[in-house]
Amino acid sequence: MENQNYECKVCGYIYNPAVGDPDNGIAPGTKFEDLPADWTCPLCGVGKEEFEKI
Repeated sequence: MENQNYECKVCGYIYNPAVGDPDNGIAPGTKFEDLPADWTCPLCGVGKEEFEKI
């Protein structure tokens, strides 16, 4: 399964699973679906429900 990027619909931030979100403790290789429920966009702070698959 290929890594699927997700885009924040509010600010345009792209979550790339190959990169993760190391500044917030998310290791590279972490799929979007596997992010903690309380993870938020590192740029604007909205929740996962504001992201869409791109």
